[in-house]
Amino acid sequence: MDQHAVDRFQFTGQDINWMLRRWASTRPDHPFLIWEPRSGVDETWTYARFVDDVDRVAAGLCDRGVEAGDKVLIHADNCPEAVIAWYACARLGAVGVTTNTKSVAAEVAYFASHSRAVGVITQPRYAALIDEACPAMRFTVVTADNSGEPATPDQPEHGHTPFGELSGDPASLPEVEIDALTPAGILFTSGTTSRPKAVVHTHGNALWAARQGPVNVDMGPDDVYLIYLPFFHVNAQSWSIWTTLGVGGTVVLQPKFSASRFWEVIAKHSVTHLSLIPFVFKAVADQPIPDHPVRVGAFGLVMPVLEDWLKMRVTASWGMTETVTHATTTRPHEHYPDMSMGKPTPGYEFAIVDPDSGELVADGDIGELWVRGTRGIQLFLEYFDNPEANAAAFTEDGWLRTGDLVRMGEEGNFFYCDRDKDALKVGGENVSAREVEDAIRQVPGLDDVAVVAKTHDMLDMVPVAFVIRGAFAEGTDAELAARIIDHCAGNLSAFKVPRAVYFVDAFPEATIGKVAKNRLRELADAEPPVA
Repeated sequence: MDQHAVDRFQFTGQDINWMLRRWASTRPDHPFLIWEPRSGVDETWTYARFVDDVDRVAAGLCDRGVEAGDKVLIHADNCPEAVIAWYACARLGAVGVTTNTKSVAAEVAYFASHSRAVGVITQPRYAALIDEACPAMRFTVVTADNSGEPATPDQPEHGHTPFGELSGDPASLPEVEIDALTPAGILFTSGTTSRPKAVVHTHGNALWAARQGPVNVDMGPDDVYLIYLPFFHVNAQSWSIWTTLGVGGTVVLQPKFSASRFWEVIAKHSVTHLSLIPFVFKAVADQPIPDHPVRVGAFGLVMPVLEDWLKMRVTASWGMTETVTHATTTRPHEHYPDMSMGKPTPGYEFAIVDPDSGELVADGDIGELWVRGTRGIQLFLEYFDNPEANAAAFTEDGWLRTGDLVRMGEEGNFFYCDRDKDALKVGGENVSAREVEDAIRQVPGLDDVAVVAKTHDMLDMVPVAFVIRGAFAEGTDAELAARIIDHCAGNLSAFKVPRAVYFVDAFPEATIGKVAKNRLRELADAEPPVA
């Protein structure tokens, strides 16, 4: 039996468009998207209004030649236009490519060329960057403002199509054949490779997240999910929006996280669900916790102390862009040990493996977490146009190597131990140490470089670089360090730029001549704090 046919069969007659239209038909007047800009003057899209706007924008894209399979770059901070544009692409069988707005021109140029994007949707603040990075696009569409903030005087002169004119006749939309394995979105994610990888999510991935997500976080049709994490990350797209679409609920979208308005917005919209990251805890730590309607906060670990402090249930929800939605869960009426990740979500298989031998480790021993599910349903479909990365990520029998180190505890609970140390988490952003090292190696006068994480009070960790000078390196250490940081700033997003450069005569070594990055991390943390 054809396995691909079987995989598609799991969602026969269903796609993202079907999911939207189901709610537009059965709950037309129920709020789907509430836009909560910085000004506090909110705007609501009911399910019926949202589908109408999606169809109009889809027709506008079609008028500009966008067809099934085409890629459209969406380079924007959180705003209704970005969400509508993404679903308009899905309506056509096209692919919305959402990119990190902290990226510099060189990175955006890579995103556009690697994904083979045909057009761009962006905001006034990024129009000049898009012109520099993507000069050969078929079209560029620019929103009227910057996520609710007026464009500055120099920004409106971009000469591109205003988003308000990206509108066509929905009656002209073509009928498109879409099945579960049809790509719907691309997210770029950093791991241990030098270039970010293009993670392909399908219509089946969205349907799976919509089916399982509400069960994982106990969400119902009258619940409200607050989104302040960026739309170009899987948490906003899948954990929040696709979970909400699974029950016909409501999302409240903010441009970005606001500590000063956190509890205000929650009370204003009777928010019941949200996603938690350490940055949020630290940002609101000095505020009193009011009585509030939030029932569930999705976090990575079981932390009763967090529940007691925030006065909400905190679910252990581990996952990654490649697993689409929460791959571990905790059930509300069961007990889990502190700091555990919970247990695997139904639909996923877990194994803890010795990465060198490929064999299961003994209970209680630390190993790499491998996850198995159906690609394009529980797991992402592929890394777009990257056979080497696909081969490295998947075993022949379908296991995804996550790079996360875990151990099995009592009663089958999983405990997070560490991450492959070439992958850093900087304030919620994934950073590949290898990518930063490759950028630094372009600076003349270096023999070798190693990038590691240094502990940071607000961001948890930041990248720093250890450098071995070459015999013919010019200038003082301070001058060379400045050249390294300036070069990185011109070629990498700000959160990837090393906060400090430390010069050493040699790197400490682990087994088989590998750099002992654990020792370098200790040396980095012994240095004075960095900004």
